[in-house]
Amino acid sequence: MKGVDKKWIYLAILSVVWGSSFILIKKSLVGLTPLQVGALRTLFAAVFLLIIGFNSIKKIEKKDWKWITISAFLGTFIPAFLFAFAETEIDSAVASILNSTTPLVTLILGAAVFSIGFTRKQLFGVLVGLLGSFLLIWGGAEVNPNQNYWYTALVLIASICYAINVNIIKRYLQEVPALAITVGNFVILMIPATIVLLFSGFLKTEFTNDPEIITSLGYLALLAVIGTGIAKVLFNKLVQISNPVFSTSVTYTIPIVALLWGLLDGETFTLFQIFSAGLIILGVFLSNLGRKKNATR
Repeated sequence: MKGVDKKWIYLAILSVVWGSSFILIKKSLVGLTPLQVGALRTLFAAVFLLIIGFNSIKKIEKKDWKWITISAFLGTFIPAFLFAFAETEIDSAVASILNSTTPLVTLILGAAVFSIGFTRKQLFGVLVGLLGSFLLIWGGAEVNPNQNYWYTALVLIASICYAINVNIIKRYLQEVPALAITVGNFVILMIPATIVLLFSGFLKTEFTNDPEIITSLGYLALLAVIGTGIAKVLFNKLVQISNPVFSTSVTYTIPIVALLWGLLDGETFTLFQIFSAGLIILGVFLSNLGRKKNATR
């Protein structure tokens, strides 16, 4: 199978998996706190990845561990907690749509930090996408006055983390196998995740008195193994066989899957919000158009 075909397959699988992750985070928060969700998600994924890929660590050279560590915190650890806290106040579907700003942020950071050129059409796409984000936040605050839409800032910060991470993988970890990057990430994160879990009060939890905790742990295990462990391996590989903007364009279809899950779970979504989401996706599409040789710098 040609590489150009593989990247679309990876993109499709990730769209379904990560599109379902937002509802799994929401369900996990029923019986667990945001700190517990973020820490346990990391630890569950770490155990799974060490089982299937421990030997791959040998393929990481000493010079790569600095970038593996930065990638771990920006691409996994920090966003895991940001999304968990965000979904205590905003709907899972809204969080997924705001996450689709990642390619726009990737383009901006690529130009500002990594000296990657862009076209005027891509710049227009960024502006359209940012307008859509503003309208989505404003519309959501109008429809759900009981939700604190300041928490949308946490999703946008997570998007910045993702954008920096994909540029790091593409620029500094291109030759490291995708599985090795992922396992290395979680080896680094096991200690900080354990520390957070200890301070979260999880060990004092009485599981027999609250069946919701057991159910939440089931959702979280599914999120960790498939939505974090397996998906991170696929995503790291996608970054290596494509480019940062294409790989983050998985956020085109993530909101569609997440929106369907949200509606099935009783979340409210208006036509105005759908219009705003459409602007974001249009902006992402325009920003993902091929770069010209004489791109604006």
